[in-house]
Amino acid sequence: MLLTDRSQLRLGRGLVRTVAECAAAGLTTVVVREHDLGPVAREALVARLARVDGLTVLSSRLPSLAAHGVHLAAHQPAPEGRPPAGRSCHDVAEVVAAVAERASYVTLSPFAATASKPGHGPALPPATYAAARRATAGSGTRVLALGGVGPTEVGPALAAGAHGVAVMGAVMRAADPADVVRRLLDALAAGPCATGGAA
Repeated sequence: MLLTDRSQLRLGRGLVRTVAECAAAGLTTVVVREHDLGPVAREALVARLARVDGLTVLSSRLPSLAAHGVHLAAHQPAPEGRPPAGRSCHDVAEVVAAVAERASYVTLSPFAATASKPGHGPALPPATYAAARRATAGSGTRVLALGGVGPTEVGPALAAGAHGVAVMGAVMRAADPADVVRRLLDALAAGPCATGGAA
């Protein structure tokens, strides 16, 4: 999963082009943040991204007619009668609450120190991811490690208990975002053993 932040893109890079390149490299889900945009401009952006083949587009915090679902902040009320696609969580209690409302996934952060949010932390211990994994067992809710995640952090995240990863800065700041996506997917396919974790 990719979370967007166009302010981190290299000079000359557009967000739609970048996400489309990442989708061609295998990205399947994007969460559109860009909270600074006005409603009309943001909806237009979501609509353009929703036209990228094979890409599930989720809107962060704000409902969008063009999006496939909404990603909510930890304590943000869910839309009436519809569970959120996902929710940002920072501890196990928030994960448990997201499971109760039938969220498809949670992002659990921060996994590591992150340049996108300097000073945000401290990093959660591996035991938190293990506990979150237990809390979601049998529910269909997936735990995605977020925060300071790049290709080399995928193995440790999976070993700790995450089902997968969500990434922002490592892709948004890259000279070749699609290549980072490919390396992330390779690391996910290899599993925790790729970096010395348990299978």
